Amino acid sequence: MATSSSLNSTMDHHSVPLTDMTIQEPSDHQLEQGAEGGQLAMSDGNQLQLHQREFSLPRADGGKDAWLFLAGCCTVEALVWGFQFSLCAPTVASSDPRVRLGFPFAFGVFQAYYTTHEPFAGSANVAVIGTTAMGIMYLGLPITFAILQRWPNIRRLCTVVGLLVMCIALALSSFSNTTTHLILTQGVLYAIGGSVAYSPTILFVDEWFVRKKGFAYGVVWAGTGVSGVVLPLVMELALEKFGFRTVLRAWAVVLFVLTAPLLYFVKPRLPLSPSILRRRLDLKFLKSATFNVLQTGNIIQGLGFFIPSIYLPTYARMLGGSSLTSTLTVVLFNIASVFGCLIMGAIVDRFHVTTCILLSTIGSTIGVFALWGLSTSLPLLYIFCIVYGLFAGSFSSTWPGIMREVQKRVAHTDPGMVFAWLAAGRGIGNVVSGPLSEALLHGRPWMGKAALGYGSGYGTVIVFTGITAMLGGVSIFGRRVGWI
Repeated sequence: MATSSSLNSTMDHHSVPLTDMTIQEPSDHQLEQGAEGGQLAMSDGNQLQLHQREFSLPRADGGKDAWLFLAGCCTVEALVWGFQFSLCAPTVASSDPRVRLGFPFAFGVFQAYYTTHEPFAGSANVAVIGTTAMGIMYLGLPITFAILQRWPNIRRLCTVVGLLVMCIALALSSFSNTTTHLILTQGVLYAIGGSVAYSPTILFVDEWFVRKKGFAYGVVWAGTGVSGVVLPLVMELALEKFGFRTVLRAWAVVLFVLTAPLLYFVKPRLPLSPSILRRRLDLKFLKSATFNVLQTGNIIQGLGFFIPSIYLPTYARMLGGSSLTSTLTVVLFNIASVFGCLIMGAIVDRFHVTTCILLSTIGSTIGVFALWGLSTSLPLLYIFCIVYGLFAGSFSSTWPGIMREVQKRVAHTDPGMVFAWLAAGRGIGNVVSGPLSEALLHGRPWMGKAALGYGSGYGTVIVFTGITAMLGGVSIFGRRVGWI
């Protein structure tokens, strides 16, 4: 008869045939930790007879199944969020004066097109499309995750349903003749579909990757950076050549063709046990000092994080840049974010989360005050874009470390729910940063009254971004006083 030690040595990497063996049914905790040791305890009581059956788990942290799963998740992330950033991403090609001046609600590729083309030209509600979509995607995640935690057996189905809803939303929006139609389809329906398709992938990552969890999340989130570089440029060219109706219909087809085959690999690694199906939603971590300190830093950092990507193109134009060289600021930021997410993801697997946050905080703060604040030429501004993308763009890759730390401090915490609330905190910054930065720029304070970039008219948003980057590291102080 096999012993538990022999099981421990093989469960992590191989399929383990169990024949005429007596083992205790694994608990939820043991299943979740199976990749680290496959702890299936032997006991005389509550034993489960397995005759001529094979108990098999795919390998965690590597192997064909894990990497195909990660490729599928990265694709879903890139296409779902990448399109949203095409909807909301900065553009400098528009002739709309509000766009050229940095009007934060009309910065999207699609918004810029809708604002200047019939039948939506002149509508005051075009800006609501992107704000609605991003608000639902971010702020609605706690609800979506709660539903998936309560009924875990529907998770895989949701990826398919969500994809179909997104494609239907895109197709319906191509028939829109009013901004109300666009808000309901591109804003509301697409965001709901995207949230439903995206959320299970995050829950499954926690099963497929244990020791390399941070790196895995970094790879997934790097997908957004890649699509953030490519999709806005492609969409802008396609809109000018073919019009929004053709582009939306074509993108619905492309989205389905690229994503549907990979959804086969986006699946759970661990079997659902009866106790998991009966598990109640536990939100005790929301009252813990550990989570609240880390979440406070996350929200503060999010308030300033999105501002540079809004105003960098117009700032570059002020320095004499052309349309192409101004757009390059956002491209460099997104490319640097890809590498930042990958590097930070690997680091957070090895060091305490506050150490990783400290690294992001120092790099971001110095970058804003010493590079953007002193920028009076394009080369220095480009250096800032790279530095800010590497350090600030990687802040969300510290979330796996936050999830791990909260799990240590609060028993029975579900890491998926921690992620959902962190994303909601990030969403506050995404929704608020637009009108907040507009208010900071009103009247162009400090213009001509301060030196270098601080006297350019953008001094207030530069200082605000730097302060929020610095205060985003509040958790470092929290660890010192014992809250973390």
